[in-house]
Amino acid sequence: MSLGTTRRRFLAQVGAAGAAFTLSVPRLARAKSINGKLNVGFVATGGRASEHTAKMHEMGLNCVCFAEVDKSRWNGVHGKKGWEKAAGYTDWRKMFDKHAKDIDVLFVATPDHSHFAPTMTAVSMGIHCYTEKPLTWSVREAQLLAAAYAKNTKVVTQMGNQGHSQNGWRLAYEFIKGGAIGDVVEFHTWTNRPIWPQGMDRLPGEDPIPDGLDWESWIGPAPMRPYKHKYPDGQFKGRDVYHSFVWRGVVDFGSGALGDMACHTTDGIYAIMQPGYAATAEPTFMTAPVGDQFPKGMTIKMTFRPKTDRPGFTTYWYEGLHADESYNMPPTPEEMKDDGRTLPRTGNLIIGTKGKMLVEGDYWNSPRLIPESKSRQFGRPNKLLERSPGHHEEFIAACKGDKPREYSQSNFGYSGPMAANIQLGNLCARVGKKLELDEKGKITSDEAVNALAWREPRKGWGPMEMNV
Repeated sequence: MSLGTTRRRFLAQVGAAGAAFTLSVPRLARAKSINGKLNVGFVATGGRASEHTAKMHEMGLNCVCFAEVDKSRWNGVHGKKGWEKAAGYTDWRKMFDKHAKDIDVLFVATPDHSHFAPTMTAVSMGIHCYTEKPLTWSVREAQLLAAAYAKNTKVVTQMGNQGHSQNGWRLAYEFIKGGAIGDVVEFHTWTNRPIWPQGMDRLPGEDPIPDGLDWESWIGPAPMRPYKHKYPDGQFKGRDVYHSFVWRGVVDFGSGALGDMACHTTDGIYAIMQPGYAATAEPTFMTAPVGDQFPKGMTIKMTFRPKTDRPGFTTYWYEGLHADESYNMPPTPEEMKDDGRTLPRTGNLIIGTKGKMLVEGDYWNSPRLIPESKSRQFGRPNKLLERSPGHHEEFIAACKGDKPREYSQSNFGYSGPMAANIQLGNLCARVGKKLELDEKGKITSDEAVNALAWREPRKGWGPMEMNV
């Protein structure tokens, strides 16, 4: 079967991403690491990716190659001692053509729309892979990466939700399992995003492509559109239109505030509750329909099925602003008003049958019971979970074989379903209605919407190998 498989044929074979599906490309024998070091490659080296290049250099990995669409950012690798001779490309496919057999570990930190193809290629070729959140641009891509992780059992993976390696959600878990708030029935999660242009129309016209920027590779699997440089006027005058950061609000490339922050701010929900796929998802508030960009504000409600050890529960996601420019977030609970406090600008409110818990910040920074009198009465919960040495550290330890594969805890078996649910929130907003799903994550209320859960890549920009 060719890489140009039609959408209908692809969806028929993949279903809800559980079927066996392999694009037959010769498997590559892994190269031996130089002097016992892991050989690392990067897809993107600037912006967010610079943290990964810096950390891998600090941890002593050997960079053999990288792909970065903007040559002005190549110094993210070539500026590091010992990495000056790493082969550089603007097209990740050319990097794989020449160096796939040399790479032990790959980092992918491109815009959301171009995560899937290099990630799936790496996992299918037996290359350990760390991909930034939100892992994928679409529901089906996330489900496919979860299936690829299950199929390729020697590959270590990690999604870049750094808070998962921190202690906050672990402490919240210990409060909940210790009975501090009873059975959890609702999670309310809110964010201060978007902090980029959103809810606007697509700018007309075309600007010259800057020297050193490979716009064809930047667009990658998305529909081609002309390059635009800066917003000419208005609130965002002088800000980039797409590259290098403000693509997040554009539907073709980004995932809005949900994609940017929910992998952090809702991570504790998935870690604590292990919910599987949502049963329903619906937009309960939107400032406008989804157009070229996501709206300025929206609220997404999801319901999750009960399990043998807990009842079902509901989540609410709040982002952006109301039409009057007020923040879209839940009201301050009475328990906080009694303490003379208000909700922080981003966080979680967890409601149980016997109490409530507040989690401040994006990374589950400081969970505590409310009101303060309840917190003092309950005290510190018993420690139930092992703590992590760090997000990169646990990933590399597993890659080296010093720790088991699952020691990399935000692996695609965990983060794939989470990312699929997050993108389901964006999908129900795009179609503007409530969706119902089965336990495998297939939309059952409207079969036609399943087609929108996947986007056929632009010709030539899909995975080079796909083993699920």
